[in-house]
Amino acid sequence: MLVEIADRRILIDPGAFAGDFLGVRDLDAILITHQHPDHLDQARLPELVRANGDVPIWCDPQSVAVLADLGIEASAHDGSAVSLGEVTIQPVGEMHALIHEDIPRIANVGVRLSAEGEPTFFHPGDALDGEPGEVDVLAFPLNAPWQASRDMTGFLRRLAAPHAVPMHDALLSSTGRNLYLRQAGDLGSKETAIHDLSDGQVWRVDA
Repeated sequence: MLVEIADRRILIDPGAFAGDFLGVRDLDAILITHQHPDHLDQARLPELVRANGDVPIWCDPQSVAVLADLGIEASAHDGSAVSLGEVTIQPVGEMHALIHEDIPRIANVGVRLSAEGEPTFFHPGDALDGEPGEVDVLAFPLNAPWQASRDMTGFLRRLAAPHAVPMHDALLSSTGRNLYLRQAGDLGSKETAIHDLSDGQVWRVDA
């Protein structure tokens, strides 16, 4: 997901299921919530970083070693906010949602982006238990092996952001995706407008 805020271009979780992100340029930062391939594409990320002039990267603590093996230097979130120009990047959460008792849980750090006079934005990565405070725009997983639809709609209700954009939908057919979108709108928060960005067009929201 590419977020433009306070004249900064921030790419979040360039993963293996994403489209062709290698042409993205003029990035000011890359944020990675966790090391799973659908959030960190080890095959394509080095080329993207080189093309953007060794852009700064912040990630969860466990992904630092993964990136180092690719020859990429990254900074681990330690729970403290960091600044990127006028943008404040606040890490939120610590652990990936439970997939199965037989699969060890890994680190997952969501990110809340804010800047004076700009809408706030929260990307949870693969967890629904983060507490970002009030946000204007919420990215929410539409479907996942670790998530039931009631978890998704409960997440929308709990945070009740004015706007929400679906993500994490690569495992869905078009029929299934439409079903989940209807559930997000009908069973999520009545305060939240769902904005489907699957057409790849830029969506702008004002503060």
